[in-house]
Amino acid sequence: MTNAPSVPPTPTNKGEHRFSRNSRLLKSVDFRKVYDNGSRFSCPYFVAFLLRHSAVSGTAAIRDGGPRIGFTIPRAIGKAVVRNRIRRRIREQLRVRLEQIDPTLDIVLNPRRAAAEAPMADLTRQLERLIERCRA
Repeated sequence: MTNAPSVPPTPTNKGEHRFSRNSRLLKSVDFRKVYDNGSRFSCPYFVAFLLRHSAVSGTAAIRDGGPRIGFTIPRAIGKAVVRNRIRRRIREQLRVRLEQIDPTLDIVLNPRRAAAEAPMADLTRQLERLIERCRA
């Protein structure tokens, strides 16, 4: 038996707006820099920390032209299913708006418990506010 999928993958329109490995914050050192040196944006569904890098900075020069986004969701919010659902909902809303966000930003999102049951329209509205803040 092989591990090949039995059904071929269907094409998606995500090709131009993907969260590549370069678009994600993965190292705890990077998260700590954003927490310690970044500005804070708060709303009912999440807290976002924003850190802008200069164009001459080493990390900004390595990037593929987009912002880096990371998530930290505490276990107190719920079990893994709930935490992953929150992460997927927010990530999808940001994925389609990546080109609207300043590429020199590192963003860490800390969702709150209310994000799990929030109507998608309200969550989208708050993420739009975050994007407007990122442009300023």
